[in-house]
Formats: sequence, structure tokens, C-alpha cells
Amino acid sequence: MNDPGFHALLTSCHLRLVGTPLGRPEATGEWLYEDAPFGLLAHDASPDPLFTYANRTAQRCFEYGWEEFVGMPSRLSALPGSRESRQELLDAVAGDGYATGYRGLRVAKSGRRFWVEDLTMWNLLGADGALVGQAAAFHRWRDA
Repeated sequence: MNDPGFHALLTSCHLRLVGTPLGRPEATGEWLYEDAPFGLLAHDASPDPLFTYANRTAQRCFEYGWEEFVGMPSRLSALPGSRESRQELLDAVAGDGYATGYRGLRVAKSGRRFWVEDLTMWNLLGADGALVGQAAAFHRWRDA
């Protein structure tokens, strides 16, 4: 949860690709996980990506704890009818490195539907430049 190497990957890739700091410039891994006022998620680069990270805000929005979230296929965060727009976002990020301004319908563990808005997604690139996953930060959400 508070892995300094993963925190560095999240923040350095965001700064390099998006051009702005993730959160506040002095943000620590603990702040991003515990206190960030936005949802922050990451999944790996497998063919059916699995969540590898979800901060507390994202956990509250989606109603999953850490153990439930991490390892879950990220496609399950969207309803079957909303997965096409999610895939378009993933494809855009794969091609351009990042995308901003996304709005999409998501589903919580309880079945509650909600919109994520003002979402930015970016590629997570290892030191060798290889894709290791993608991360997303959503700054607004509301029930559908």
C-alpha cells in the first residue's frame, strides 16, 4: 500500500506524461493512499488487467477493501454495457500515453452505479520504458 517504488512510478509517470504533479507536488505515498481527495487506481499490463492499487478514496467509492480490490480484473469496475467506452479510453491511453477529461459509469460492490468524472489515465512505464500498467485518478464522482 505504501510502496515507495510504486509511489515513485505513479508520480514520475504522471509528471512526465501528463505534465503536472499528481496531487500536490510534495505528495507522499502515504498521503496519496490515505488522504488524497481523489480516487487513484492502477492495474497491470496483462491482457485482462488486474488492479494493483486503489487508494482509500477509490476503495470507499467502489466499496471494496484492499484485499478485494487488488487482483480483481479492472473491467469489473464498469457495467457490461459501459465497458466499450472504458476500452476506448484504455486504447487511447495505450496510443497517446495519457488521456484527460474522461467521464464513465462505474459500479460499486453493492451494485450502486456512479459516474467518475474528470478522470485522467496514464501509462505506467518501467525504467526500461516498458509498459507495466496504467493508472487513473478521478477527481469527481456522483451517484447515477
